[in-house]
Amino acid sequence: MPIRGAAGDQQAAAIGQACVRSGMMKSTYGTGCFLLQNLGTKFQLSKHDLITTVAYQVGDVRHYAAEGSIYCAGAAMNWLRDGLQILDDSKQSAAMAASVEDNQGVYIVPAFTGLGAPYWDADARGLICGLSLGTTREHVVRALLESMAYQTHDLVSAIAADTQVQLPSLRIDGGMAVNDWMAQCLADILNVKVERPVCTETTALGAAYLAGIGSGCYRDLDEIADHWQPERCFEPNMRAGRRAALLNGWREAVQRSLSSR
Repeated sequence: MPIRGAAGDQQAAAIGQACVRSGMMKSTYGTGCFLLQNLGTKFQLSKHDLITTVAYQVGDVRHYAAEGSIYCAGAAMNWLRDGLQILDDSKQSAAMAASVEDNQGVYIVPAFTGLGAPYWDADARGLICGLSLGTTREHVVRALLESMAYQTHDLVSAIAADTQVQLPSLRIDGGMAVNDWMAQCLADILNVKVERPVCTETTALGAAYLAGIGSGCYRDLDEIADHWQPERCFEPNMRAGRRAALLNGWREAVQRSLSSR
C-alpha cells in the first residue's frame, strides 16, 4: 500500500483545521492541550520559551509553526470524575460551571505532571487554592475549566510577544472543544473569537487531507481550506477589568505551584 502522506499528531490537526496561512492558530484539547501557530516559510526561534517545529511540507514548500504544550487538559477533567468523584460524567461540567456566578476566588493549577510551556517546570505540582467554607464542587469544576483558558492565554501571550502580531481568532478541536462553557471562557479570557469546526476530530481529518493531496484527490492546501466549516463561533463578552483580575489570580496561583529551583 503506498503511503501518500505522513504527519505528527498536532501538525495533522493544524492541517485539519485548515491553518495553512501564516498567523493562523489552532488549539487541540485532548488528554493534553497543544497550540500551534503557522509561522510561514521562515524558520524563527522563540524568545519566549516556545518550540519551533515543522508545521508541514507539501512538495518543496515547508511551513514552520510555533508550538506550546499544556500537559493536562482532558486528563485533569478525568481526575475530577475518577479521582475526586465530584461529577459522574465530564459532560456535566458545563452545566455545573454555569450554575455559579464566578469561581469565588478558587483556582486550580493542573500541574499533575509538571508545567509545560512557557514555564517548563517538571517539578511543579498541581494545587487548588482560594478555598473557603463557601466553596462547592461547582466552583472546583468551574476553576478547572477556567484553567484551560488561562493556560491557553499563557501560550498565546508568548506567541504574540514573539511575533508582535495580535491573534485574530483561535480554532479549537479535540474532545474538550465540545464543551460550550469552556469555549466561551476561552473567548472571554483570550479576548478573541473562538471558532469550533463541524468536525472536531481534526487530527484524523488532517492526515486524510494529506493523503488526498498525495493521491491527487485534492489540488493543494488552498483547496482543503475551502472545505473548513465552522459549527459555532464564540465571541468575547467580558469586561477588561474582570479579565485582568482573573488573570492576576491565575498568575499568583502558578507562582505557588512552581518548584523552588
